[in-house]
Amino acid sequence: MSSAKRRNWRTVLHEIIYEADTPLGKLFDIILLILILLSVIFVMLESVRSLDVKYHEYLYIGEWVITIFFSFEYIARIVTVKKPFKYIFSFYGIIDFISTIPLYLSFILAGSSYLLTIRALRLLRIFRILKITRYIGESNKLKRALINSRAKIFIFLFAVLIISIIAGTIMYLVEGEENGYASIPKSVYWCIVTLTTVGYGDISPATPLGQFIASIIMIMGYGIIAVPTGIVTVEYSKADRHIDTNTQNCPNCNESHHKDKAKFCHSCAAELNPSEDPD
Repeated sequence: MSSAKRRNWRTVLHEIIYEADTPLGKLFDIILLILILLSVIFVMLESVRSLDVKYHEYLYIGEWVITIFFSFEYIARIVTVKKPFKYIFSFYGIIDFISTIPLYLSFILAGSSYLLTIRALRLLRIFRILKITRYIGESNKLKRALINSRAKIFIFLFAVLIISIIAGTIMYLVEGEENGYASIPKSVYWCIVTLTTVGYGDISPATPLGQFIASIIMIMGYGIIAVPTGIVTVEYSKADRHIDTNTQNCPNCNESHHKDKAKFCHSCAAELNPSEDPD
């Protein structure tokens, strides 16, 4: 096979694997989504003893088929980019590797003493569900909204922590050890549980004043839940105005998040859709 044909083969395979704006690319992404969800379902079913005993062989064979498919996908992602180490050590590269190796490790870690370890390692396949975000365009908009609102959310959470410390200290003084508020940290724990509307019920105020303070904290909890939601919603609506739908990954450096109709990579300036890769 000539170098030109080999380059063309790598370019086509790169478009199928990394892009989602071609028919084959969309089909590839749909197949991956289905296999990821099936793999996660298999892991869940294996944890149900009655189902695992009855269908273990089928689940095992199905998982091997999925693992082999993802192994080829992982190798293909490496060979179709010019800087494979950037993909290998990227977030999704690490997730792809971690979620693929458990079944292979079961051959290496043989022996009765490693059975529990192998079972735990196989649960790493659940990480495949993280790969779904790669194929959902809206996830980029949500991620951008979360990043843009991180400072506001941090300040808000810091304020909530201060309120919890103050309210917890007050409850410690009002209720005391005889009502379960044995220390300030434990009182702060109660306040956080109450403020987040979880309400375990393991500690509860007994005095009228303590119950009044607890009622105020509970009412505040509903308002506190709404604040971060509003912050993210505002940033999400802003992101909607200038969201880019470009799904292309640079075949040279594997960089993504390009502008719509971009012809060159914003990171390395390589052509995004080369007819032929340069030597």
